[in-house]
Amino acid sequence: MGPLRAATLAFLAVLVLAGCGSVMVTPPAPTPADFTGIATELTKRGLVLDKLVSGDAGCEDPTLIQTAIGFDAKGLDQADPVRLRIYIFRNRDAFDRLRSTVDTCARSYVTDPDTYEALERSPYVLTGVGPFPPKFKAVLQQAIEAAAGTGD
Repeated sequence: MGPLRAATLAFLAVLVLAGCGSVMVTPPAPTPADFTGIATELTKRGLVLDKLVSGDAGCEDPTLIQTAIGFDAKGLDQADPVRLRIYIFRNRDAFDRLRSTVDTCARSYVTDPDTYEALERSPYVLTGVGPFPPKFKAVLQQAIEAAAGTGD
């Protein structure tokens, strides 16, 4: 092989390798997290979780019982633990279809409607008896938004 041909092949190889580095691959859209991912988002923002109970919907609705996890949380400006329930729906369609049933269910454990707190980001609804202090509420909302990914 002549020097010109070797130089041409080397030049083409450099172009191919340089082209490989410039190909941009878009990462897949983040999907919603399971409860472990949600709990991670809450704790890394300064909340302490305790007394986790799967199936704790706060009411007898069999569909919500399948989606619910109850837990106590405190931290930031929420000094005393408060019982929270998160309803984790399969996807946005289930969230849209069942969202109103969460509010109906809450009537079982919220005695004063003025204290009912509900934060949502498909596919989650997080509820509890408040009012929640501002920093605590902001962290709850940020955590479920981060955990929801695209919300699908």
